[in-house]
Amino acid sequence: MFWADRIAKEIADLTPRDGKKFVIRDEKTMSGRVHIGSMRGVAIHGLVSEILTAKGIANEYQYELNDIDPFDTVPGYLDEAVFREHLGKPLYAVPSPEPGFDSYAEYFAAEFVSVHEKAGFKPTYYRATELYRSGAMDKYIRIALTRAADVRRIMKEVSGSTKDDSWLPISVICETCGKVMTTRAYDFDGETVGYTCDKGPDGSVPCGAKGRVAPWKGAAKLFWKVDWAAKWAARGVDIEGAGKDHSTKGGARDVSNHIAKELFDLPSPYDIPYEFFLVGGKKMSSSKGRGSSAKEMSELFPPTVFRLVMLGKDINQQIDIDPSGDSVPRTFDWYDDLADGVRDGKADDFARIYAVSQLPGTGYAAPWQLRFSQVAFIVQMPHLSLEAEAERVKESPLTEEEKRVLGERAAYARFWLSTYAPDSHKYVLQNTVPEGLTFSDEQKKALSALADFMQTPHTGEEVQAKLFELRNEVPIEPKALFSAIYRIFLNRDSGPKAGWFLSVLPPEMVSARLKEASA
Repeated sequence: MFWADRIAKEIADLTPRDGKKFVIRDEKTMSGRVHIGSMRGVAIHGLVSEILTAKGIANEYQYELNDIDPFDTVPGYLDEAVFREHLGKPLYAVPSPEPGFDSYAEYFAAEFVSVHEKAGFKPTYYRATELYRSGAMDKYIRIALTRAADVRRIMKEVSGSTKDDSWLPISVICETCGKVMTTRAYDFDGETVGYTCDKGPDGSVPCGAKGRVAPWKGAAKLFWKVDWAAKWAARGVDIEGAGKDHSTKGGARDVSNHIAKELFDLPSPYDIPYEFFLVGGKKMSSSKGRGSSAKEMSELFPPTVFRLVMLGKDINQQIDIDPSGDSVPRTFDWYDDLADGVRDGKADDFARIYAVSQLPGTGYAAPWQLRFSQVAFIVQMPHLSLEAEAERVKESPLTEEEKRVLGERAAYARFWLSTYAPDSHKYVLQNTVPEGLTFSDEQKKALSALADFMQTPHTGEEVQAKLFELRNEVPIEPKALFSAIYRIFLNRDSGPKAGWFLSVLPPEMVSARLKEASA
C-alpha cells in the first residue's frame, strides 16, 4: 500500500479531539530562504489532508509561519553589515531585505508560500505572532512558568539536558532593545517575570537592561520544546509529523510529548516521522549551496514532477536531488515511466504515485512526452524542430495537450541548461570533423560501414541496432565505437544515446562526415 494511503487508513480509525474534524499542522521558522528539506513536511501533511478529504473525512491543514523566533544568523546571501545589528530580535522586528514587505519574516514567508502554491498545497496559514498576541498561548505560558520545575525535570529525564533552579522555559522580549535571544527570565511571581538582557549568543549584543514584565499576549515566547507542546494544545492539533531526527528517543518530539502529557494533560498528536531531503548527498544543515532552497528547487520542475519529488518515495526513504548532476533528467524519466504504466492500464502503487503527483482537481491524464534528456539535447541544436522530432519519435502527430507539455518541458530544459546542468549535458554540434582526430583500424572499419548505412534516413532504434550489429561484425569494443562517433560530431567522448542522436541529424551530413573520418 502507498505510504500516504497507509497513514490515512490509520488516521481514519482515530477520533478528532473536537469530535468533528482532524487538525493537521506543520510549521517553519522564517529565518531566511527556506531549504528544500522543509518542503517534505509541507507535502506529506498536505497529501494526507488531500486523501482524508477524498475519503470524506473532515480535516483542516494548518501551517504556521513562525515569525516570533529570534533572528540568530545573517545568511550569506545578505549584507552582514546591514543586518548584524538586528541579531537577537524576533523575526517580525527585523526589516525586510526588499521593499514591499512588513518584515524579514514576511519577505521569506511570501517566497515559501509561493512554492506551496506551485505544488498545489493550500493550508490555512497563521503567524506565530497572531497566536501569542491573541492570548491563545497565555494559559500554557502560565502552566509552564508555574510548573517550571517539572519542565526542568522532564528535560533532564528525557533528553539529559540540565538547567539550574532559576531557569524558566521562556524568553522575554527586552523592553529596551527589543531583542528576545539576549534575555534570561527568572522569578515568576504569578503575573510577571524578572529578566535581564545580558546574553550574547551568535553575535547578538545585549543592552544590559533589567526589569519585570508580564509575559502575556506576545511579550514573551516559550522555549521550543514547550512551545511545540503548547501549540498542539492551543491549536487543537490531531496530526503533526516531523523529521526523523526529532522523533528519536530523547529528541525534541519525545520531550514535547512528555510536556504535553504531564503539563497540559494532552495526548500527543499522531506522528509522521520522515527521512531527510538531501541535496547532493548533504543534509539541510550543510547543503547551503545554489539549488538547495525550496524556491530554487521548485524552479527545476513543473508542478507534477515537483510533487513527485516530494511524494514519490516512502517517508522512510531519503530523497536526494543534485541539480548539478543527473538527478533532474532522471526525475523526469521517473515521472515518464509512471505515465507509461498509466497509459498501459496499470493500477498498482506506481499508478497511485502518478495520481498523487497530479495537482488536485486537474484530472488524471497521462499524455505522451519526449524524454527530458532528448528535449535538452534538441533545444541545443538550432537546426532541429522540437515538435517535428517529438512526432518522429512518437511516430504519430502530437495532440494539443502533448504540444503544451512539450513546450513546458522545453522551457524547464533550457532553464536547467542555463543554470545547473553539468557540462556533460551541454552539446555543440561541430561544423566539421575536428582536427587532429585519429582512429584505429577497427574504428575506421566500423565508421565506414556506418556511413554506408546512414545514407538513408533511419529511426533511432534502427541506428542503435546497427551499432550493436557492428560491434560483433568488426568486431569493436562499444566504448571505442561510441567515443569515435561523439568525437566526430560533438568533439567529446560521451553524449546522448548514439542511435537516437545520429537519427536526428541530416543523413547525408552524417554519412559524409563518417566517410571523411574513416578515410
